[in-house]
Amino acid sequence: MTFDGAVAVVTGAAGGIGAAVCRALAREGATVVGLDRAWDIGDGPEQRESVDVTDEAAVDDAFARIARQHGAPGIVVNAAGITYRGPTIEASTESWDAVLATNLRGTYLCCRAAARGMLERGSGAIVNVSSQLAISPPGGRAAYVAAKQGVIGLTRTLAVEWAPAGVRVNAVAPGITRTPMIEAIERDPTASAEFAARIPLGRFAEPDEIAGPILFLASPAAAYVVGEVLVVDGGYTIP
Repeated sequence: MTFDGAVAVVTGAAGGIGAAVCRALAREGATVVGLDRAWDIGDGPEQRESVDVTDEAAVDDAFARIARQHGAPGIVVNAAGITYRGPTIEASTESWDAVLATNLRGTYLCCRAAARGMLERGSGAIVNVSSQLAISPPGGRAAYVAAKQGVIGLTRTLAVEWAPAGVRVNAVAPGITRTPMIEAIERDPTASAEFAARIPLGRFAEPDEIAGPILFLASPAAAYVVGEVLVVDGGYTIP
């Protein structure tokens, strides 16, 4: 899977799965622009933009700027996401709104902004990051599960709408991955062991192990894959 000459945009690029996707695309020859709300000093794509994906004007401006500088992106990976854990009865509407805004509204806004150039050109690949929890939901994660299930519905709807014009939209549903989102679990050895025991592979995923399937869906190797949700969870959701 080589991406020589491709222009790729990755959201949530400052860490976790997004950062791993940036590294993988760059290794394979793509010009990568990473979008995130805030950047640390650490590793990341050479080209970075501070963008709040929930802000419609900021997203549209960023994609227009990228198109002027590099050409319209042919690959977009929507990995920006936040979470909330806790009893639903105790959750605030503010936490609900924040999770839905970043995980679902942000994905929608970036898909729409990217599709303008892709549809005009007649080609492109969008990969949205959902979650295994959208398929096998636990308690205490209502906003996150609702948003990630929404990402699946959005992905399939856009796939039907845009595939005739040459734009493929797919999603991955990662399992528990070693990112800042699971720091609370990893700090608790008992909880960490319990979660790992539920996974047939017996361990959490590394971000690079999610990046590989994302690159596959973005590549010509998946030219006939449309509207799919590729579950990458070490076997957790096997019935």
